Amino acid sequence: MTLLVLVLISALVFEYINGFHDTANAIATVVSTKVLTPRLAVAWASIWNLVGALSGTAVASTIAKGLVDANAVTTTVLLCTLCSAIIWGLFTWLLGLPSSSSHALVGGLCGATLAGSGGNWEVLKWSTGLWPKVVMPMISSPFIGFSCGMLLMSLIIVAFSRAKPRLVSSIFGKAQLVSAGFMGFSHGSNDAQKTMGIVTLTLMTATRQGLFATLPAWASFLKIPQASGVPKWIVVACAVTMAAGTAGGGMRIIRTMGQRLVKLQPVQGFAAETSAACVIYGASMLGIPVSTTHVISTSIMGVGATKRLSAVKWGVVERIVMAWLLTLPVTGLLGALFVWLFRIA
Repeated sequence: MTLLVLVLISALVFEYINGFHDTANAIATVVSTKVLTPRLAVAWASIWNLVGALSGTAVASTIAKGLVDANAVTTTVLLCTLCSAIIWGLFTWLLGLPSSSSHALVGGLCGATLAGSGGNWEVLKWSTGLWPKVVMPMISSPFIGFSCGMLLMSLIIVAFSRAKPRLVSSIFGKAQLVSAGFMGFSHGSNDAQKTMGIVTLTLMTATRQGLFATLPAWASFLKIPQASGVPKWIVVACAVTMAAGTAGGGMRIIRTMGQRLVKLQPVQGFAAETSAACVIYGASMLGIPVSTTHVISTSIMGVGATKRLSAVKWGVVERIVMAWLLTLPVTGLLGALFVWLFRIA
């Protein structure tokens, strides 16, 4: 029961960190184009993060039951999973790098489950879960984000080719409020659900292990059978926690995404946010835990590339890509290391 409480607390800590770590994904463009001040942008994103997090549970179900064998998961494994994801999230936040909280969680879960099962690779649902819902989207989503950003920006350039720059800035300055809200909504619909899946998996594990056998009647809501969906109270708790984390801000990553990557105008910010939000929300509907970071970053690159390739600061891109490539293996190793250290302790 002590471990169970630690896991639940760690899950909410991760959700809070995910909120302020990934705030930049939703609001970096609207801040860098000076359509909204950082405080107003954070408040706007927080509201839509909350609404998006309450919009469904398809991604949560994938995390809870679609990536690893639930019977191989213990409370120790889940605690180690969350510790690895939290450490990586804080480390990359300190460096100002927009790494993927999604992949940090998945990497930690796979590494910890594998170590907890004694190296039995069959506990990983590779063909039905990890490959189609994690690895393939990890490879394809940056290209889709880049292509969608470039395509939408190109269409806008053609449509407004004869309009005065001041009119274009005025129109898309207002339109960017909508696109920033949509980006916050899509971020909540995907990222918040990952922790919902971990909390659900935790309570399913505790129910299977018989930890709730002596619970009083009023606490029976904690029992979650193996075939059950995601309870509403978990959805609300995770949604509110992520919104609170988003309200905490994340100016380090906002500077990287909105100022150091590409210099954006309101029209470019609108194109980047809209294209990224469409991709992310589509993934949420399919139950795919796609990386918000990958999609918005490459959308910004695609929008910037419509001016000229040199408009994208490729030195910054190189650092971001390095963080992307390291996230899954590093968090997987961290998850396994924590399991090993826990056994020694």
